[in-house]
Amino acid sequence: MAGASLNDEEPITDINITPLVDVCLVLVIIFMVTAPMFSEPALKVDLPSAHTKEGEEKDKITLTLSKDGQYALDYEKFPSAEAMTAHLKEKLAESESKLVILRADKDADYGPLTDLMARAKDAGARSMTIATEQAK
Repeated sequence: MAGASLNDEEPITDINITPLVDVCLVLVIIFMVTAPMFSEPALKVDLPSAHTKEGEEKDKITLTLSKDGQYALDYEKFPSAEAMTAHLKEKLAESESKLVILRADKDADYGPLTDLMARAKDAGARSMTIATEQAK
């Protein structure tokens, strides 16, 4: 017969990389699906509009207040302002610019917003800005 026999004396030197490629592609797909979840804020708020220019991207800390009184620090929700304050102090201690961006829903009450500003100042914020949407 002209075909190779099953009992050849040569060892198998090729490595099957198909399973490795399969695992890598699955990991890429998982990261592509989950990546947008990490870039969205913890709370959805309807920001007020203003005629301002875009700010610079700096070392920033974002405090969010929803219209129903929920609080968030960057991408983490908190049940109350008191619970958020300790985490805010830690983040401000690590921050160089000590910039706090306040994202408050345009229908949110001013009382909790002013309390949030006072807490940020007491925690060590040097500057604060209020996030708005570009007016059309």
